[in-house]
Amino acid sequence: MRLRLRVVRRCAAALATAVPVHHVTAQRETPIAAIACGSAALPMALPALQWQGDAALKWATWPIVLGPRKVSVRMIAVDVDPTRITLSLDLARNGSELLPWSLDVAPGDALLAMNAGQFTDEGPWGWVVHRGREWQEPGHGPLSGAFVVDSTGHIRIAATSTIDSMRASGGIREALQSFPLVLERGRAPGVLCDPAVALDRDHRDIRLAIGVRVDGHVLIALSRYDGVGKFAERLPIGPTTMEMAEVMRRLGAVDALMLDGGVSAQLLVRIGDVTHRWEGLRRVPLALVGRRLP
Repeated sequence: MRLRLRVVRRCAAALATAVPVHHVTAQRETPIAAIACGSAALPMALPALQWQGDAALKWATWPIVLGPRKVSVRMIAVDVDPTRITLSLDLARNGSELLPWSLDVAPGDALLAMNAGQFTDEGPWGWVVHRGREWQEPGHGPLSGAFVVDSTGHIRIAATSTIDSMRASGGIREALQSFPLVLERGRAPGVLCDPAVALDRDHRDIRLAIGVRVDGHVLIALSRYDGVGKFAERLPIGPTTMEMAEVMRRLGAVDALMLDGGVSAQLLVRIGDVTHRWEGLRRVPLALVGRRLP
């Protein structure tokens, strides 16, 4: 079964007003360059962030500067303990009809919600598994990877080359496919660094990525341009793909996958009675949500 829906593109005014977000920006900006290719990445100290939340789910802002022009960007980092928070895909529905998803329709019990994967005008791109059922077969692309939750709740980011074996072994509860895979075992994947592979490595945009640490924690990072003015953070200015790989490495991820960024990128975090929202400008066909385990 292939998931199909008409993706509705709307302006910011069509979305609900965001709950004001408290930004912690007292830290000094960290210079970020493109990840080094061709050799093992040297270990680095994690950034000293001012986290808000608890051991199950916490978030922080991380001011960084990018490239020789020192572009100021604010990263929103989220740390999820999957032994306390369960992650699953989410679809917007009206009966049997699939609808475009945004933060406005995020489940009320979700402590975390975000857009997931990549998509075409017909719906999600690539592999989709939800509640143990394969809704869509894998896509093909040298830069792609998959976010996978197995039946025990274990989470991994895997290269597309491993999907066939995972499908054959079964036990997949949730899965989505996206691109590009930006970290594999702590370093940039060879295909990401291969100049023969078509990829604009210098393009800047709003970025959203998900990764896994060596201890199993899930890391999420969303970029926002730190310019002047109320709407500056909506400008499509942010890390390059190679800089985003370095951001995820600095946050402690060993494997990481970029999700759809640009105007699709949106994130919701609930800490206690406070809901923090970073809106997108486009509705999407698929989301990832986190709920606290009983």
